[in-house]
Amino acid sequence: MHILLTDRLTCPRCGPDFGLILLAKRLVERQVLDGALGCSNCRDQFPVEGGFVDLRPPPRDPLTATLPATDPDVEATNRLAALLGVSEGSGNVALLGSVSVHAGALADRLPEIEVVAVDAATQVEAERERVSRLVTGVALPFQPWTFRALAAVGDAVAPEEAVRVVGRGGRIVMERPAPAATVQLERAGCRILLQEGDWVVALRENT
Repeated sequence: MHILLTDRLTCPRCGPDFGLILLAKRLVERQVLDGALGCSNCRDQFPVEGGFVDLRPPPRDPLTATLPATDPDVEATNRLAALLGVSEGSGNVALLGSVSVHAGALADRLPEIEVVAVDAATQVEAERERVSRLVTGVALPFQPWTFRALAAVGDAVAPEEAVRVVGRGGRIVMERPAPAATVQLERAGCRILLQEGDWVVALRENT
């Protein structure tokens, strides 16, 4: 996990008004490899082990994760990159659920972007530059406007929650979303750019 991302994290128990304090045990080239993130309000701590961060609110059951059987398809990664609409500049991009399999390939395409891969399966992946790996609960423990763009699969995140953490002018990409997702995105201040097959792409327009 990149150390700068810790400034954007909030307590999964106490909500967006309470940030987390990094207690780093091992830090290599701005990547936090081992330690914990603590909340000054509830006093809970969220572990960082091998670069992977468990940001689920308690009770936290043991995670079970396996590596994907095959590498991500290049064409699928290219399509995802095009849908996200981020081609240059710095910032954070979030991949939630099984779409996080594209995190490494996307980081290679976008050399100034930190890709935040939110899925339990990333626990067993190797630590690498410009990919932050973590798992969260239903609510995303990030401050508003943390991401330039976000992609999610199915019900990995509620549409309103996705909009909350994406900055103005950023895109929310959903693969196989719930039937009401487009309506919820529009109510949250987005304009639908694409609704085709399994994909919905929305642009956040509100402040």
